[in-house]
Amino acid sequence: MPNRLQHETSPYLLQHADNPVNWYPWSDEAFEAAKEQDKPILLSIGYSACHWCHVMEHESFEDAATAAFLNENFVSIKVDREERPDVDDIYMQATLLFNRGGGGWPMTVFVTPDGHPFHAGTYYPKEPRYGMPSFRQVMEAVIETYRTKRGQVEQTARSVSADLNRSMFESLAAEPGTLTPALLDTAAQNMLSQADPVHGGLTRGKPKFPNPVNLDYLLRYHAATQNDRALQVALLALRKMAQGGIYDQLGGGFHRYSVDEKWLVPHFEKMLYDNALLARVYLHGWQVSGDPFLREIVEGTLDYILREMTSPDGGFTSSQDADSEGEEGKFFVWTEAELRQALDGVVSNVKAVLDYWGVTAPGNFEGKNILHAADMMERVAVRAGLPIEQMRDEVAAARTVLFALRKNRVPPGRDDKILAAWNGMMLAAFAEAARVLGQDDYRRAAVENA
Repeated sequence: MPNRLQHETSPYLLQHADNPVNWYPWSDEAFEAAKEQDKPILLSIGYSACHWCHVMEHESFEDAATAAFLNENFVSIKVDREERPDVDDIYMQATLLFNRGGGGWPMTVFVTPDGHPFHAGTYYPKEPRYGMPSFRQVMEAVIETYRTKRGQVEQTARSVSADLNRSMFESLAAEPGTLTPALLDTAAQNMLSQADPVHGGLTRGKPKFPNPVNLDYLLRYHAATQNDRALQVALLALRKMAQGGIYDQLGGGFHRYSVDEKWLVPHFEKMLYDNALLARVYLHGWQVSGDPFLREIVEGTLDYILREMTSPDGGFTSSQDADSEGEEGKFFVWTEAELRQALDGVVSNVKAVLDYWGVTAPGNFEGKNILHAADMMERVAVRAGLPIEQMRDEVAAARTVLFALRKNRVPPGRDDKILAAWNGMMLAAFAEAARVLGQDDYRRAAVENA
């Protein structure tokens, strides 16, 4: 029996329309129901491309016993963070406060009937694991505390809301500062001090996010100051990311982030805003370095958007899912046997191509392989005894064949929302690339979107 989400337009909310949970969308009706029934609210915030959102839905929100407990004890509200970034921002600040700076999606927030948060977390498993309590344990503890220590809960909730309101007011009331050279130097040095000198990127350890805005800052800082290290750090990050599994080596475009420090294993969703910002910083990297590899990544990313993320009316859609057929990354990964069979007779040296992409029988992701540039193509060519031109041709031929084969797979779902802010980012990327690279298809994409 569909719940109230069946009447929504958000693809993320519609994904939950058949859950046995009695979901409400964000609405006055939901808060009025909580007040009338004297129940706390479970506020669950996520987005359609989010892998762990899918996991929590399957484990908990599709489970009859979990849904029955929720329906009996809570009023449940489901929010698409891309549709309501205002709601997402407020409760993310609360989640960060409760968890000492930790947050993410799915966001799981327990709030009073008047909307004040009193407990928050992210993904909770169905059974205790990963050092986390189960979702059922969390719900039981929350409802017990809410019923037996109501005054304390309400005091905590009001205090958290007051802190958030004060913080927001102070940020709005703050006088604009002056961007002095010293301040710009400090910002750059802070970024450079945290940079990974081996694997690239502006953080060390895992997980790793691309941080395209900060990389672009370093490129601009170099242009203004001739600081060579800023340029080196930015270019190393751009090259390492593009060689890693975070970049789709067959179809172009970047996945959201890497779970490891080497940019190898991504969370496989692709977000419009990430690819818009990354296309521009790679374009700027090519402009300053002249490295043709960086231009290839610009074109691969924008061509991916034209091919897979553009609606018939010229709008750019929001995201591509991490999962297909219920499995994370299934669309993007390969067994060694699949690759050998596909490339037999297509390239003269299958081993060299597989070595370049780091393919092994055990794989690097649940027994399968995420393709990545495991070594410099020149070194692979020398080891294989191939001229570099032939090696490039072999990899290009293999990429064409594998991309065509991959098109026969069940693709990840796409969130077709057209968000103005994200479209503006991608419009800017296409417009700048059209001007710099002189490509008419990019100019047409920008004009049609505008």
